[in-house]
Amino acid sequence: MKKYEKVFRNLEAAINQGIYQVNDYLPTEEELAKEYAVSRDTIRKALKLLAEHGLIQKRQGSGSQIIKHERINFPVSALTSFQEIAQAQGMATTTNVIAIDKLIVDGKMSELTGFPPKSHVWRITRQRVMEGVASVLDIDYLLTTFVPEIDRSIAEKSIYDYLENHLHLMIDLAEKEITIDQTNQQDSILLDLAGEHHVVSIKSKVFLTNGQQFQFTESRHKLDKFRFVDFAKRRPAN
Repeated sequence: MKKYEKVFRNLEAAINQGIYQVNDYLPTEEELAKEYAVSRDTIRKALKLLAEHGLIQKRQGSGSQIIKHERINFPVSALTSFQEIAQAQGMATTTNVIAIDKLIVDGKMSELTGFPPKSHVWRITRQRVMEGVASVLDIDYLLTTFVPEIDRSIAEKSIYDYLENHLHLMIDLAEKEITIDQTNQQDSILLDLAGEHHVVSIKSKVFLTNGQQFQFTESRHKLDKFRFVDFAKRRPAN
């Protein structure tokens, strides 16, 4: 890890732990350089990362001010679309459709998605921008058996709204796998990683009420933008 990344991580931890409160100002660049025994250029790079992560804002003539930094609660156990989560939490979002491809499932894709080889799928790649930051990369695979047609206008809005209210599919449940993955080239291009080297990957196989799988999704999330939550209820012992 480079020096400026170490300084960034230390300052990030201090902010998250409340050592620096919202509206407080960080020490000056000169003071931070002395504290961490590094150059002012190193401090500037660390402050740039803090700004890119939405933790500080540079105030002309005043310094670096701590700003409100909230993470979105992502309900792990719920089968909820991105649009529904964003709307429920009042987040300003934009969806950019990167590509819509019609593919034939090969062996490698079958292993990833759970779909039989030689079946036909739509692959929809979308970038989710939250309050100006590219925070989620969604890659959806939909069996053409259930979704014969799809276009950019549908993908820019809510695919689930289209599936349920236009195609009248009865979506039931999802099997999810959550991992921390190293970033790949596609992440680097389509997410505002700001020096991060890992993302949260959520892979979901989604089923209809008749038990048939119709969708596979991989959502890759910036670590600093989400809080992954679940709700558990204890069952009395027999």
